Amino acid sequence: MQRPGKGKAPRRPAPKRSPNVEKDPVGVYCRIRPLGMDDQECCVEMISNTTIQLHAPDGLKANRNGEYKEMQYSFKKVFGVNTSQVELFEDVAKPLVEDLIHSKNGLLFTYGVTGSGKTFTMTGSPGEGGLLPRSLDMLFNSIGPFQAKRFVFKPDDKNGMDIQDTVDALLERQKRDSQQPAVPKTPSRQKADPEFADMISAEEACKSDSVDEDCCYSVFVSYIEIYNNYIYDLLEEAPFDPIKPKWLDGGTPVRNKEFIPPQSKLLREDQNHNMYVAGCTEVEVKSTEEAFEVFWKGQKKRRIANTQLNRESSRSHSVFTLKLAQAPLDADGDHILQDRNQVSVSQLCLVDLAGSERTNRTRAEGSRLREAGNINQTLMTLRTCMEVLRENQLCGTNKMVPYRDAKITHIFKNYFDGEGKVRMVVCVNPKADDYEETMLVMRFAEMTQEVEVARPVDRPICVLAAGRRHRNQAYKEELSRRLEERAAATAVDDPLLLTQLIESLPPLPPCTLVDPADDQLLPNLIQVLEKRLHIRQMLTEQFNKTANIIRSTLDQFGSQVNVKEALIHSQQSRLGEKEKLILNQKTEIERLEKKSKTLEYKIDILQKTTDMYEQDKRSLEQELETREQCLQRELTERKRMQGMVADTKLKWEKECVRRVNAKQLEMQNKLWVKDEKLKQLKAIVTESNSSGGVQERPQRPSREKDRTAGQKRSASPSPMPGDVFKTRGGGQAVQFTDIETLTQEDPAGPSRKRRSGSAESLQMDDRENRPPGTSSFPVHQKRRKQ
Repeated sequence: MQRPGKGKAPRRPAPKRSPNVEKDPVGVYCRIRPLGMDDQECCVEMISNTTIQLHAPDGLKANRNGEYKEMQYSFKKVFGVNTSQVELFEDVAKPLVEDLIHSKNGLLFTYGVTGSGKTFTMTGSPGEGGLLPRSLDMLFNSIGPFQAKRFVFKPDDKNGMDIQDTVDALLERQKRDSQQPAVPKTPSRQKADPEFADMISAEEACKSDSVDEDCCYSVFVSYIEIYNNYIYDLLEEAPFDPIKPKWLDGGTPVRNKEFIPPQSKLLREDQNHNMYVAGCTEVEVKSTEEAFEVFWKGQKKRRIANTQLNRESSRSHSVFTLKLAQAPLDADGDHILQDRNQVSVSQLCLVDLAGSERTNRTRAEGSRLREAGNINQTLMTLRTCMEVLRENQLCGTNKMVPYRDAKITHIFKNYFDGEGKVRMVVCVNPKADDYEETMLVMRFAEMTQEVEVARPVDRPICVLAAGRRHRNQAYKEELSRRLEERAAATAVDDPLLLTQLIESLPPLPPCTLVDPADDQLLPNLIQVLEKRLHIRQMLTEQFNKTANIIRSTLDQFGSQVNVKEALIHSQQSRLGEKEKLILNQKTEIERLEKKSKTLEYKIDILQKTTDMYEQDKRSLEQELETREQCLQRELTERKRMQGMVADTKLKWEKECVRRVNAKQLEMQNKLWVKDEKLKQLKAIVTESNSSGGVQERPQRPSREKDRTAGQKRSASPSPMPGDVFKTRGGGQAVQFTDIETLTQEDPAGPSRKRRSGSAESLQMDDRENRPPGTSSFPVHQKRRKQ
C-alpha cells in the first residue's frame, strides 16, 4: 500500500507594485586613498569632482596598436585624497539617516580591492570617525529627547515589532535582569571604550531638524558577518556548557573547549517578503556610547588576517544594521498609542564588503586561500546580480536574478526588489600594482550606476492633531507653576491677614475683677465682645461677598482662558496644517527636482546612446557606400575583362584559322615535293635499267627559280609554342592530324585529291623549268640541313 505523497505548500505571491513606481539610480561615489609612499607610481588621476582617469603603468603590456589606452569613469561625486570624513558623511550617509528617521530604508556599502580603505571609510579611527559612528551620533542627537523607555518596543523574532505599556515594560526589564547570566546585557554607557571615546568632536556633531515630536523612538542594533558564505552573529554570547559535549572526542575541530562553537544563522522571509536573519541578536541602545560599545564588542569577534597586501585584511563581509522603531503618542500626548498597526520600523544597513584579491599576489595558502576564493565568489555573484538587474530594466526582459547564489546578495534582495535608497562608496588605491583590479572595480561601478531602485514612499500621517507632546508639556509646566504660586501665597499671606483682623477689632477692657460687687466690668466686657462679634460677622459677610466676586471673576477668566486656549489650539492646528502643507510642498519640490535630475541623467544617457548610434549609422553608411563603390568598380572591371576576353578570343580564332590554313598549305607542298622526288627516283631507276651502264652525270643547273618558288609556297609565320598548344586544342588540329595520317598511309593519293589549283600551277612551272634527268632530292636535303 502506497502512502499518499505530501503536497508542497503553495508559495505566497509577491506583493504587486504599481507599474508607475518612481525609481532612482543607485548612487555610486568614489573615494581615492592617499599613496603609502611618495615615490610610488600613481595610476589614478582626478579630472573633476565627478570624473577620474586611469593611466596604464609603465610595466603594463601595450595593446595591439602599441599604445596605452586611458579610460575615464564618471561617478555621482569623487572624493580626493584630501577629503575629510565629515565631508564624506555630509554627502553620502547624512541623507540616509534622515530617511531612516522618516521611516525609509537605506543601504550603504563600501566596495573595492583589498587595502583600498573600505574599513577606514566605514569605521574610521580615533579622531576621524567613519560613516558608521557619525550615523549613530546624528541619529541619537536627533531623537534623544523623544526616546521611549526600555522594553516598550519588543522585537517579535519575525522581523516585526511589538509594543507594550510602561508596566509590562518594567516587568520585562525585571525579568531580563533576573535572567542576566543567560541573556546578553546591554553594555553600560559609563564605560565607553577609549578607542571610540573621541571619534567625533563636539564641533562635528549634527542632527536632523525634521523629527516628528509626536512620536516615540527606540533604536535596535545588530551585527553579523558572512564568513565563507555562512552567517554568524557577532553579538551572540555562546552559553556556557558545564558538561563537555560528547562530540569532543569524535574528531570534530573545536575552537573553544569551554563554549559551544557559534552556529551559523539562516535567512528567513517575513510576511512582507523581506529577508532577515533568524535568531539574530538585536540590542536596544539609548545613546551613541552604548551603540559604540555594542559595535566594538562585535568588531573584536570579526575575522581579520595578515596578508601580503594588507596587514589587517577583512576575511568576511560585515553588516551592521540600525533598526528604528517609532509609534505615535495618544491624543493627550502623554503615552504611546497601544496599536501595533501604528508602529513603523525602518532600517539602515551599513555593509563593509571584504576586498577582492588575487592569490598570486597575496600568496594565500590553506584557510586564507579558501577565504579568498569565497570572497571573490560572492563579489562575482554580486556583479552578476547587478548585470541581470540592469539587463532586465534596460531591455525589458524578465530574467531571474541569482540572489540565492550568495548570502550577501540574498540579504540585499529587500532593497533591489523592494523599496529603499542604495548607495555605494567605491574605494580606490591609486598605486600602479592594483591597476588591473581597479579597472575591474571601475567597470562594475559604472554598470551599477545604471541599476534603478524603487523610491521609498512616505508613511501615512497619523490622524491625531499635531503638537500633542508640546501641549502636554506646556500643560504640565503651567500646572506645576500654579501649584508653586498657590503654595507660596498661602505660606506668606495668612499671618498678615490675621494681624489685620486683630487690629480692626475694638480693644478689650481690663478684665481684672477686684470687687465682687462690681457690676460694671462684666457688662462692659459683654458689650465689647458683642461689638467684636458684630464686626466679625460684618467682615465674614464682606469676605464672602468678595470671595463670590472673585470666584465669579475667576470663572470668567477661566472661560476666557478656555476660549483663548481653544483659539490657540485651532490656530496651532491650522499652523500645523500649513506647516504640513509647506513640508509636503517642499517634499514635492525635492521629489520633482530629483525627478528632473533623474530625467536629465536619463536624457544624457539617451543622448549619448543616440550619438553612439548615429556614429555607428554614419560609419555603416560610409562602409556601405565604400562597398558599393568597390562592387561597381568590380562590375565595370568584369565587363571590361569580358570584352577583352571576347576580343582576344575572336582574334585568336582568326589567327588559328589562318595558321591552320598555312599549315595545310605547307603540308601539301611537302607532299608535292615528296611526290616529285619519288617520280625523279623512279625515272632514274628506269633510265639506269634501260641504258644498262653508268653514264656521266650531267651538271646540275641553277635552282634559283625552285628556291624562289619554295619560299613563296612556304611563306607562313612560324607558330609560337603557346599558339601550337591552342591550335592543337581546336578542331583544326584534328584535321591536321588526319592529313598527316593520310600522308603516311598513301603519300601520293591524298595529295593529289587535296591539291589546290595554286599548287598544281606551281608544279607545272617547276616541271617546265626543270631539265631532263635532274632530281629535287639534293635540294630537299640541303633545306633539311639548313
